[in-house]
Amino acid sequence: MIRLLRPFGRTVTYTRLLHLFIAIVWPSMWLFVEEAWWTWAAAALVLLPVGLVPAMRTVEGLQARLLLTGQRPDGESNGIVVAPSASWSDRGRLVVWLQARLLIGCVTSMFTVHLLMAVVDLGAAAFGGDTASGELLLLDGHSWWHVLLMPVASVALAATVVASGRLITALAHRLLGPSPAERLAAMEERTEQLLERTRIARELHDSIGHALTVAVVQAGAARAAGDPAFTDRALDAIEETGRAALEDLERVLGVLRESGRPAGSRPTLTEAGRLLESARASGAKVDAEMTGPLDTVAGPVSREGYRILQEALTNVLRHAGAVPVRVRVAVDNGSLDLEVRNPLTGAVPGPGRGSGLRGIRERAALLGGRAHTGPDRGDWRVRVELPLR
Repeated sequence: MIRLLRPFGRTVTYTRLLHLFIAIVWPSMWLFVEEAWWTWAAAALVLLPVGLVPAMRTVEGLQARLLLTGQRPDGESNGIVVAPSASWSDRGRLVVWLQARLLIGCVTSMFTVHLLMAVVDLGAAAFGGDTASGELLLLDGHSWWHVLLMPVASVALAATVVASGRLITALAHRLLGPSPAERLAAMEERTEQLLERTRIARELHDSIGHALTVAVVQAGAARAAGDPAFTDRALDAIEETGRAALEDLERVLGVLRESGRPAGSRPTLTEAGRLLESARASGAKVDAEMTGPLDTVAGPVSREGYRILQEALTNVLRHAGAVPVRVRVAVDNGSLDLEVRNPLTGAVPGPGRGSGLRGIRERAALLGGRAHTGPDRGDWRVRVELPLR
């Protein structure tokens, strides 16, 4: 019983009925002027060109969101579109919607008004009063048993209100919902958002992970050395690396705060010198060779190349420590070649382990390039080829 009564405790049940009544206000006013059946046919014909106006989809969508779903018109999408009609298919569905809303509104209003009057007439007949509409119910005089029919009419009235509201809401999702093209556009937008979140996660992993690795290595080396001069240099390196990590963190947070902020402020390969100096300050013997015009490399390629180099050097410091590292960055023949090699100092990791190596491969794949990571002639090698176009 409680479940059956639950819809009548919701505001949306009554706003749906209001939505249907609004649809027949102007035809009803017309009916008072010309009491003829053709007024409803004329109203249906008027709605045909109205449905072809693109802006009408916005008007109907806003009404449906507010009155049929009980949500704010400017809220998140709930299956009802508020954008203007973009195709003839959208216009056709809107015409069908307007006709269906008029028809369901007409039938619902007729049933609800007549059932409400029936409840009143049954009560009046039971208690000896005058009925509001004698022709509506064929009542045999005034009898007490007429009151027993009042619940039947009341249940029919309640069922009409709930059923018509659910029917018009289902039609709204069907006829005012997104078209296949709009669904595809929404899916693409969602995919872009997921890719952006993945990119931000990589940015944080590479930048903060590099800074923490350098700090841990420097602190351990300073403690083991016991040399005040070396400790000062280690603290300087930790400070510089931490400051750079804070700048990177601020950039990433800026992207999160401002979705339209360009990515041009992210570091590029022209700033790779600070990565090499940071690795050298951590004890690694870095032999770097950079050839070709790095400043002419396209922004996306240069930025991703910087992150790949950063992650490769971070892995060297984290897993191999202070070992000789050979870095080669070359721009030639329409591609960017990046290679980082260091001697193997322990067990060879399994393929695909670690989010860092996976991130390197994903960055390369997104730019149409290739990444190779693994042992090579006694060294651990990270080699990436990125097309410049």
